Amino acid sequence: MSWKDKGYDVGFGKPPKSRQFTKGQSGNRNGRPKGTRNFNTDLEEILSDKVAVHENGKSKQVSSQLAALMRLREKALGGDARAVAQFLTLAQQFSANKDATKSDRALSATEGEILQRYAD
Repeated sequence: MSWKDKGYDVGFGKPPKSRQFTKGQSGNRNGRPKGTRNFNTDLEEILSDKVAVHENGKSKQVSSQLAALMRLREKALGGDARAVAQFLTLAQQFSANKDATKSDRALSATEGEILQRYAD
């Protein structure tokens, strides 16, 4: 007696009933181990780690992120064309994000009318 005689098709993506997972059971029984870190968590920790930076003859502790930006700035000011391009790209992105968060844009005529009606 075949599977088709029992009223069930077997094929790609349709395993036999005896091989299917039972309700409430997953194929990954152990699942993701607890405490497993993802890339974003690791990156955040690495960027926030403190490193020693020597500036004006003095040593101070700054985050890795700040140290990398300071190093990029030094290279750009030193004439490295790739560093200048990267630094300007970061500056443009920062400026665009800063402008997007500002709420003092000009109101359109319809928005002004709505506010005027609300105020009256």
